[in-house]
Amino acid sequence: MNQVIHPIKPLYDHNSRILILGSFPSVKSREAGFFYGHPQNRFWKVMAAVFDDELPETIPQKKEFLYKNRVALWDVIASCEITGSSDASIRNVVPNDLSVILDNADILKIFVNGKTALKLYNKFILTDTGIEATALPSTSPANAAWSVDRLVETWRTCIFG
Repeated sequence: MNQVIHPIKPLYDHNSRILILGSFPSVKSREAGFFYGHPQNRFWKVMAAVFDDELPETIPQKKEFLYKNRVALWDVIASCEITGSSDASIRNVVPNDLSVILDNADILKIFVNGKTALKLYNKFILTDTGIEATALPSTSPANAAWSVDRLVETWRTCIFG
């Protein structure tokens, strides 16, 4: 295994109010140069439904969608050893410095996409931020027990209360 460096910059602006963190970008996302680039990942379908908006297709549309809905997006890990896209294989973690976002946006709530992201957040970042993260069920296709409808319902409840 080689140490892989996160190739995607955080997406946020001063209007961002919620921050959603994944663990580390998949191979497909790293190749695409943007978050949730694997066509089987349900993140964008879920987000479009949660915010009652059109499904963004292109990277510029996805960026505009996030800005419009005041969502910041990044990952817990800055670099790690990883086999393919397997969260279970992650070793030698170097966490991202969330102050880049937290110092420049009035983030009201931090969410993590899946249990691995929560575990990594709690282990490597929580003491720095002092902000508890809320775990959302993973949109990964590996989380096949959760349908898109069930994901949307849970994400909507968590995000909007």
